[in-house]
Amino acid sequence: MYVSARSDYALRAMLAVAAGGGGELVKAASLAEVQDIPLSFLQGILLDLRRAGLLDSHRGADGGYALTRPSDEITVGDVLRAVGGSLTTVRGLPAERAGYHGVAAGLTDVWLAVHGAIATVVDSTTLADLLTHAPSAVSTDAPLA
Repeated sequence: MYVSARSDYALRAMLAVAAGGGGELVKAASLAEVQDIPLSFLQGILLDLRRAGLLDSHRGADGGYALTRPSDEITVGDVLRAVGGSLTTVRGLPAERAGYHGVAAGLTDVWLAVHGAIATVVDSTTLADLLTHAPSAVSTDAPLA
């Protein structure tokens, strides 16, 4: 799994909106400044998150962005898929489309297992988990290297 700047920025922006809590609207310019994300890049990310149904946007002087659901109902996987598509790719294709033959035939199973492991972590870790520094699927005794 490769975590692009776009995915990293999207998660940081969603966490900043979620941290606002209480339904407060957060302006794109504020998100860009606080998270040190180029505003023009962030605006495209926010559009993708809105299209995916993760953010609501409101126009005007008092406008901004808010989560569409509580932070404990939005997973890291939701955000990653909204801005990047498939969680795991092999040569630019989703892992399930990687096809091999001969001695390499077993690689498909490996890539699917890797995809499944990543999905398990990102689909069980919510924004709320991250805000409390307690990712639900990450084992504290697993090596990080």
